[in-house]
Amino acid sequence: MKPYSFFKNIAVIIGILSLFVGGTSFVMADQPHDPYADRPLKEAAQEDKAQNLMTSLRCLVCQGQSIADSNAAMAADMRAIVRHDIEQGQSPEAIRQWFIDRYGDWVSYKPTWSKRNWPLWLFPLFVLLGGLLLLRRLFRKEKP
Repeated sequence: MKPYSFFKNIAVIIGILSLFVGGTSFVMADQPHDPYADRPLKEAAQEDKAQNLMTSLRCLVCQGQSIADSNAAMAADMRAIVRHDIEQGQSPEAIRQWFIDRYGDWVSYKPTWSKRNWPLWLFPLFVLLGGLLLLRRLFRKEKP
């Protein structure tokens, strides 16, 4: 067997395999999300709780959208979890904490004070104090 024909056969096999793998990705990309994700809860009070919670949770796929606003399949799955857990009687804070435990603080639009993020909470205060000290120094009258 010639070396050229060996590499040609390998290239043909890789090409055929990539068609199979690539073809399935198009099929998987168009899968519908959970049909129950967008079905409102029967009780209006529960649906209000679910909506408030969904607007405070960030979509993990989209940039800067809440799961209430996102059309991503991941957001639909998260909405279904929120509605199911609210319907089962869990508190919104317990559900939020479950998402934070699973995906990290980034998932919540309402972050909490913790040992890991305290510099983020105090940084604006330090910038403000530094700016005030700078202004005081710039506009202080010189003593003769």
